[in-house]
Amino acid sequence: MKTLRNYLDKVKPNFLPGGKWAMFRSVFEGFESFLYVPSTTSLSGVHIHDSVDTKRTMSVVILALMPALLFGMYNVGYQHYLALGELSVTGFWPIFFFGFLAVLPKIIVSYVVGLGIEFIVAQWRGHEIQEGFLVSGILIPMIVPVDTPLWMLAVATAFAVIFAKEVFGGTGMNIFNVALVTRAFLFFAYPSKMSGDGVFVRTLDTFGLGAGQVCDSFSGATPLGQVATHTGGDLVLHNIVGTPLSTLDNFLGLIPGSIGETSTLAILIGAVILLWTGVASWRVMFSVFVGGLVMGTIAWLFPSSVYPASFLSPLNQLCLGGFAFAAVFMATDPVTGARTRTGQYIYGFLIGLIAILIRVYNTGYPEGAMLAVLLMNVFAPLIDHFVVGANIKRRLKRAERRKTELL
Repeated sequence: MKTLRNYLDKVKPNFLPGGKWAMFRSVFEGFESFLYVPSTTSLSGVHIHDSVDTKRTMSVVILALMPALLFGMYNVGYQHYLALGELSVTGFWPIFFFGFLAVLPKIIVSYVVGLGIEFIVAQWRGHEIQEGFLVSGILIPMIVPVDTPLWMLAVATAFAVIFAKEVFGGTGMNIFNVALVTRAFLFFAYPSKMSGDGVFVRTLDTFGLGAGQVCDSFSGATPLGQVATHTGGDLVLHNIVGTPLSTLDNFLGLIPGSIGETSTLAILIGAVILLWTGVASWRVMFSVFVGGLVMGTIAWLFPSSVYPASFLSPLNQLCLGGFAFAAVFMATDPVTGARTRTGQYIYGFLIGLIAILIRVYNTGYPEGAMLAVLLMNVFAPLIDHFVVGANIKRRLKRAERRKTELL
């Protein structure tokens, strides 16, 4: 690493004003700050510095995402070999390697497109390159089905970065979660590639790992997809080969679904990392689960054959779909969420409640977490406005009461 540091110090004058590559200063500073802590210091005024900066925060979030990402890679391979009937004769590493090769191109496309746009915009504006997309770039592949075409992912990522982030001023200025805008674009522009039965399980062996080629004798519908198409009788969820699923199966996550959203266990491990490091707000996270549990319980106590999702138990509501992932990694986004403490309770509770409300009572849309978070992104500033206003009124009344007592 010392050799790399010496090389960067050697070529750095070329990127400073007056250097022959000065026009690429933002790009160089972006790479340098990614590899090393910046050595610049404040020149005037009083400033307080600590170890909590954007790079550290983003690094912790990426670390917290690793359990869900790695499990998602394994699950992609697991569903593949399960569909082909070869799971019992396939070891752990071939299963994981299949999923790794399926997911890796999506991560590469997400970063190349997103960071490429951010580099171009930074050069155009003469600004520093921010670290914000380091997290968005890995979130985006985790919330899409494994068979989403790469070109669609590239188009959706470009749309989200430009219209949900850069037009608002870049990192820290966006009002919508960039990853969820990417998913929303895909869902409304290419719905068959986001909700079709066959998009959540890759059955074509394109990597030459020795598995069978194509299997058409299974349904790749997610559990929530099965609920949406349920027409009568007892509601029993199955995996892709027809074996009934238990609540424990749903919690562990060996089920069809978007790459990083299936395992509630892996997501909760990431939640522990975020809370232990103080990066995420426990108020938001806790409130989302409470809101979902309340709405799920209400629906479960008053089920209706018109709304099949109302027959799901409250625990299954929390474990299925992208609910847990949204609660831990989307709702806790400090840029697009509520800032006040009371506001965070309200914000999180409404996300959980609205997510299950959409899931249960909108039969045309089996998932609700994405829309719930994006909707509350819009109302987060309004929530904080009313909370701050209520605090001001309460303090004014207390001051008037105190003044009266002194007189």
